[in-house]
Amino acid sequence: MTTPPFDPSQADTTLFAALLAASSKHGSGKPILEDAERRPLTYKRLVLGALVLGSKLIRETRRTEAVGVLLPNVNAMVVTLFGLNAFGRVAALLNFTAGARNLVSAVRTGQIRKVITSRRFVDQGKLDDVIAAIAAIEIAPGKRVSIVYLEDVAKNVGALDKIRGLARSLMAGVVHRRHAMRPEQTAVLLFTSGTEGTPKGVALSSRNLVANARQIYQHADGALSPADVMMNPLPMFHSYGLTAGTLMPLLSGLKVVLYPSPLHYKQIPKLILQTQATVMVATDTFLQGYGRAADPGDLASVRFVVAGAERVKDATRALWAKSGTTIAEGYGATECSPVIACNLPNDNRPGTVGRFLPGIDYRLDPVEGITEGGKLVVRGPNVMLGYLHADVPGVVTPTVGGWHDTGDIVVVDGAGFISIRGRAKRFAKIGGEMVSLAAVETLASSIWPEGNHVVVSLPDPRKGEQLVLITDRHDADKAELLRHAQAAGFPEMWVPKAVMVVGSIPVLGSGKIDYPAATEMVRQARPLL
Repeated sequence: MTTPPFDPSQADTTLFAALLAASSKHGSGKPILEDAERRPLTYKRLVLGALVLGSKLIRETRRTEAVGVLLPNVNAMVVTLFGLNAFGRVAALLNFTAGARNLVSAVRTGQIRKVITSRRFVDQGKLDDVIAAIAAIEIAPGKRVSIVYLEDVAKNVGALDKIRGLARSLMAGVVHRRHAMRPEQTAVLLFTSGTEGTPKGVALSSRNLVANARQIYQHADGALSPADVMMNPLPMFHSYGLTAGTLMPLLSGLKVVLYPSPLHYKQIPKLILQTQATVMVATDTFLQGYGRAADPGDLASVRFVVAGAERVKDATRALWAKSGTTIAEGYGATECSPVIACNLPNDNRPGTVGRFLPGIDYRLDPVEGITEGGKLVVRGPNVMLGYLHADVPGVVTPTVGGWHDTGDIVVVDGAGFISIRGRAKRFAKIGGEMVSLAAVETLASSIWPEGNHVVVSLPDPRKGEQLVLITDRHDADKAELLRHAQAAGFPEMWVPKAVMVVGSIPVLGSGKIDYPAATEMVRQARPLL
């Protein structure tokens, strides 16, 4: 099935060329990028910085080579991204919250020989062990991964470099065409969160990323404009923070305000107030934190928030409604650059993730035991080139016919709104019946809306599988949950066999629930449950 049309020629460009086009359209002097340091960059300064820094960073690398980037949400991160793209290198964005083991795997999978980072960031993030592990990777006999610190690069930028950079910026399009990769070649490497196994590399082309940025803006249908200010606390190693939070606004004329950590619940509302941000991207977990920590008036400028990565709770919507803010829930996947669907502030159906973006074809494949909906498979200009697997480093395994299997069970109603029933892998078979873990989490949220809940399944010798509810609700009680389920008409098999109360639910740096960590918590506590 097909969604509203999208002109693919809009995406027949590189990231850097799209930035130049946006600068020409919206004015090179427009302030377009700002971070917590409160030193805005105009389009002109962003382009100049990308050309100066990029020319330094590409030394001792080859065209189309992947260069690792280990940086938080700061202006330098965006300058580095566009600088690498300007000179035909692939930006491999590394998840600094993933731990040394996963980062080493990512570096090897992407065949990365150079990693760009910052001493200040490494010190503040206590990442010395991670850097040491990466620097110890042998890429050839006697040669190891090179770590490049932006502070050292800045010291070596002399007057001549600045003059050359200024000259290049005056003919940036010519300089870029001399070095650029084709729009259909890999521009960015991301790595899956590893919520369901070993992280894989995801190869996204400029065409994928620009297409998704254009699809989002077209889908917004006037809900966004260059007058808006986008607050983005989501890390760019997460595709949502990269495309929806950074590339879409930059390429559409919206000023972007970056913040380096989504976990700073008190500071982010203050920055929203200071910058008068009007739009924001976040996840439910982070939105709860900001809403509770904000002082009156901090969030008043935000017209709407686009929430992704996890289901939005009714309590979170109510919390933000106090500031007059609408939460529009969306849906995506790293492999789709990432946005697939989204609600809009004036066309918002809570409980769904909205309608498909323009230009996305989809089908629902049947799943045994599921009677309503099916497994969502999508195709479109935003769907990745393919995966990189750890056992075949540097090799992109392409998609089959351009289709991506999301692994999500969804229902699409007559008006085109999509409801997520859960991951195909997040269904348990209990007594021969399929039970959605996400649906059980919703059941728990309906009785304890202020809490955070995750349900995991474990093998059970008698019924096949058993459910355990992990919750941060201190007084959560299985008997109360059972009574609530019965009153609501849910079968008893949906009620978890045990309830485990914890101080906090484990989450990844992207805001998604860390299911392997949650499952391991239950396994370790199982004898006590």
